[in-house]
Amino acid sequence: MSGYVKPKKHLGQHFLADHNIAAKIAASLNYSGDVFEIGPGKGMLTAFLVERYGEKLQVVEIDDESVAYLKENRIIPEAQIIHGDFLKLGEDRFPTSFSLIGNLPYNISSPVFFRLLEMRQRIPGAVFMIQKEVAERICASHGNKTYGILSVLLQAFYRTEYLFTVGEKVFVPPPRVKSAVIRLTRRENIELCCSEELFFRVVKTAFNQRRKTLSNSLKPLLGDKKPAAEFAGLRAEQLSVNDFIRLTQTIEI
Repeated sequence: MSGYVKPKKHLGQHFLADHNIAAKIAASLNYSGDVFEIGPGKGMLTAFLVERYGEKLQVVEIDDESVAYLKENRIIPEAQIIHGDFLKLGEDRFPTSFSLIGNLPYNISSPVFFRLLEMRQRIPGAVFMIQKEVAERICASHGNKTYGILSVLLQAFYRTEYLFTVGEKVFVPPPRVKSAVIRLTRRENIELCCSEELFFRVVKTAFNQRRKTLSNSLKPLLGDKKPAAEFAGLRAEQLSVNDFIRLTQTIEI
């Protein structure tokens, strides 16, 4: 392992500075194929991933100083470093199948999950360290106040697991909130038996006014039409993923 140098804070990121946590995160990814690490920073997690995946690993880093650090300290071969924005990379930059891993800056975690959903046919799994509150939301079940858009959309296509909580002191600089590591494993059957485009619209529209019953919250989508009677008096957080699929099916008719 190369020596750890205290980094500057960039792009809202808090750099992991604990070898034990890094090793635990790396071991949480159950995959043997190509792997992309998002936002390696100073390479604390990267060093363990290189040991496990070798040439199958690529890292995507937007920050100039972090890229320079990775190269100068030879954390990973330069040919395996992509200097760019994961959210803007063309799909031709990725193999047909790959997993994702990373310590995600808090300000980009949601956009990363939506990009993952866009490429879900290629991504069988992922492991991320994210803000604890977001991790709890993603893994929440229906009926929970933290259950929301990302909960439904991710759980429709992936099994979500809350693996462990990470304290503030293992980061430089320490964040003001706790973090957590989650694992996503793509479901064997990701066909929804309804229009996926409409499903996404129904979920987003329902939760945009989550305090209202579906008969009211879905008005922007349905106009004068009403949702099926079994759903009309419910709120978005009361519906399971399968309920949202059935709701979408009734709207399609």
